[in-house]
Amino acid sequence: MNFDYAKDSKEQRPYEHYLAAYKDMDPNEISERTGISYDEESRKFTVCFMGSTYLVSFPDYEISHVEDEIGVYPLEEAMNAKIFIIRYLAERFAAPFSGKFLTYHDVPWGEVYFRQFQGRCLMRFAFSYGNKLEHFQKVMEHLGAEKSTEGDCSYKLEFMNNLFIKFILWEGDDEFPPSSQILFSDNFAVSFAAEDLAVAGDIAINMMKAVERKLF
Repeated sequence: MNFDYAKDSKEQRPYEHYLAAYKDMDPNEISERTGISYDEESRKFTVCFMGSTYLVSFPDYEISHVEDEIGVYPLEEAMNAKIFIIRYLAERFAAPFSGKFLTYHDVPWGEVYFRQFQGRCLMRFAFSYGNKLEHFQKVMEHLGAEKSTEGDCSYKLEFMNNLFIKFILWEGDDEFPPSSQILFSDNFAVSFAAEDLAVAGDIAINMMKAVERKLF
């Protein structure tokens, strides 16, 4: 499956930086800090990522998926997804989800980066699925997302271990273009910066489009 991501030094250098840090860490400390389970015998973490389960080896960071019905595995291929996870393992920590969702504006520095997020995620999502609600619905159900009540069609997706993104669409018509909202569980804002949330939205939309190509 082909994912849209850059294969240049802009991503390769950060990846190498986090990989070097990851290799020097204590895997049990990583597990305790992030809440991601680690098996000492196999030397692998178990990561839940957009409906699929992955085994992530330590210290070499080799990634393999557990076969499932989704059939699309970005963590094995997409560099932005690989960087997101290894950065979480190397630097971040788990935080509890209170049940509350935040807009991008609500996140610290979200106002500063909103224009980038708007183009990269909100507009792309709206114009990808705002006139294809049936496609969006089938894609999200294929990913095991939970249907929500907001907008004309909305779903809550577990992006990774206990971190959720809510995707909301309002259908376009002859007079108005489609519009969207993307909300993040409040523990996202504890563990990640505003720029990271834009990356998460981008990764998730790439996943939707890859699943759409598979289904349709």
